[in-house]
Amino acid sequence: MEFSLLGPIAVTTGSAELSLGPAKRRSVLALLLLQPNTTVPLEQLIDSLWEEEPPEHARTVVQGHVSRLRATLAEGGAEAYGIELATHGSAYLLRLPEELIDAHRFGELVALARPEAAPADAVPLLREALGLWRGPALTGTVTSPPFAAAAHALEERRLTAVEALGRAHGTLGEHEQAAAILYSAAVNHPLREGLIAGLMRALFHTGRQSDALEWFHRTRRLLNEELGVDPGERLRGAYEEILRAEAAGGGRTGAAKPASGARGTGGTSGGTTSGDGRSGTSGEGRSATGGGARPVDGTARTPVPGSAGTDDARGDTGAPGTDGTSQGTPAGGRGGSGSGRTGAPPRLLPRPPARFLGREDQLAALTTVLTDGTTGESPLAVVAGPAGVGKTACAVQWAHLYAGSFPDGQLFADLRGFGEGDEAAPAEILGDFLLALGTPPERVPSSAQAASALFRSLVAERRLLVVLDNARSSAQVRPLLPGGPHCATVVTSRSRLDGLVATDCARPVGLQTLGHEEGAALLGAMLGPDRVAEDPAAARELVDLCDGLPLALRAAAAQLTARPRWRLARLAAALRDERRRLALLSAEDTGIAAALRMSVARLSADDARLLSALATSADGHLNASLAAALAGYDPERTQDGLDRLTEMHLVDEEATDVYTISTLTQLFARDERGEGGESDTGGTGDGS
Repeated sequence: MEFSLLGPIAVTTGSAELSLGPAKRRSVLALLLLQPNTTVPLEQLIDSLWEEEPPEHARTVVQGHVSRLRATLAEGGAEAYGIELATHGSAYLLRLPEELIDAHRFGELVALARPEAAPADAVPLLREALGLWRGPALTGTVTSPPFAAAAHALEERRLTAVEALGRAHGTLGEHEQAAAILYSAAVNHPLREGLIAGLMRALFHTGRQSDALEWFHRTRRLLNEELGVDPGERLRGAYEEILRAEAAGGGRTGAAKPASGARGTGGTSGGTTSGDGRSGTSGEGRSATGGGARPVDGTARTPVPGSAGTDDARGDTGAPGTDGTSQGTPAGGRGGSGSGRTGAPPRLLPRPPARFLGREDQLAALTTVLTDGTTGESPLAVVAGPAGVGKTACAVQWAHLYAGSFPDGQLFADLRGFGEGDEAAPAEILGDFLLALGTPPERVPSSAQAASALFRSLVAERRLLVVLDNARSSAQVRPLLPGGPHCATVVTSRSRLDGLVATDCARPVGLQTLGHEEGAALLGAMLGPDRVAEDPAAARELVDLCDGLPLALRAAAAQLTARPRWRLARLAAALRDERRRLALLSAEDTGIAAALRMSVARLSADDARLLSALATSADGHLNASLAAALAGYDPERTQDGLDRLTEMHLVDEEATDVYTISTLTQLFARDERGEGGESDTGGTGDGS
């Protein structure tokens, strides 16, 4: 007897398929199979089976479906296979060997495959795993949010296996096979950036450079039109890798190895960053780095279309010089507007954030800080706030509004302070800046200290705006600061960057979560005002369930956009289930959980354990004494940890010794605690 979830819900014995009956009965079976050998409460079944309010006789209906399933399995000889559908009070348990479930076998095969370490063995394992799929997962179940989320999770696992198979073929030098495998999946999932990145590399290594680059530009346009965002790290990394490889010696064909100029090995991560491109976007879009590709002709920097930062929506940079011509001031040239430069000034800002709303106070504060010419110093502002609050959107919006005040150019870079890969080294960013300003590649210093000195010299007399996005620490920022009195710098970070305030007279501009009115306005901008106006109470509840974070609200709007018949109240009802809230507040590979993961990954092990302990607080409100009791730390250690978590905006200090942790942060920390245990939570960072 075999059970199928990877396609239409089915039970087969030999060559015969058992008759399972209507969709709700198949859905009951599917939910039990998704949690094999685990008791599933009757209430969970009821909540999952009805999209609207369940009928009064819902319990009786479910009990009837379970009874019929038990009889059907018995007729198929379930006992001989060790299968039992048991009742435990008001819950049900489907007891069976898990290898009888195709989804379980799929997971085991994928886990055994090691596409980079043992590609020859991985190819047959992954092909066998993918061969278990007979169509879209959970076909035949009801279309309620729990089943939609479960089907989405299974489909994500399938696409991950497809990408792994492409990498295995690529590692073996079988780029034609990799391209064939990835092509059909890419056509059906045109917004999945890791998939497109793998296809681009495969096409490039078969000598189809133009096709590879066309896939990048096509995907970039789709991301812009459909989601209002720019390419993420993996897609942009593949683009950069191909440009560098072309510059180093042109495209390779057949089973050629990756070009020596490429960074990465042809897998789904590569280029200048090693993240997976999911780190979303604090409110207005998704992540991407500001570093561009090296020039293809050795004369000037070629900006990557759509390069941008980690918090918010992105689009075309609009930067000149993409045809390989020189940009900015030649090395040693004088600054200042109209100083005789032969090239156009660099315009590296991402496109303005899509549907930017509000933040008038913060924009006004930035104007006050950055256009104050009375101090004789280079003004510096730090836009800080929690993950998902829209820091980059605010900074980029202001930069576009006041670009005319900086006629000698605008520079932008993602410092990758909160991403899965390493943070950007100052020398890397300075090299990009110097190239953008017209410095010949051979004159770009290799050391960060020399590059920083040259950068300050070049811009000393210019009116230039520098936007440094997603900084981790003050030390990462300092080498990138211009020294001229007419230059202005905006830094965004999840950390307060108190060091910049102390040593560089930075002015902090804090970003808070949205209130009910602002949050409802954002939903209205995404969904249309009529849809929100028909149920304002549900809109307010959605704002609360999303903790007022623009990123979470945009993910919720994406769920509703994909389901035009849903009312806001239906999604609100689904989000009340804390077990599913983080999963539902995601769109493609972007979501609040991914954003929080990047913050927690930068914590020390002690601070990560403290955050995990704080998440067990009943209402998210506590003081230092309660925090110490929950974590088992002494008072001094607890207070130091609370200070660092507050600096990282993972905890708020509302008043002296009154701390709060948001609901979404609590849910994330609890999930991490449950999945990995306290000893596995947190990264190797120092929490600063």
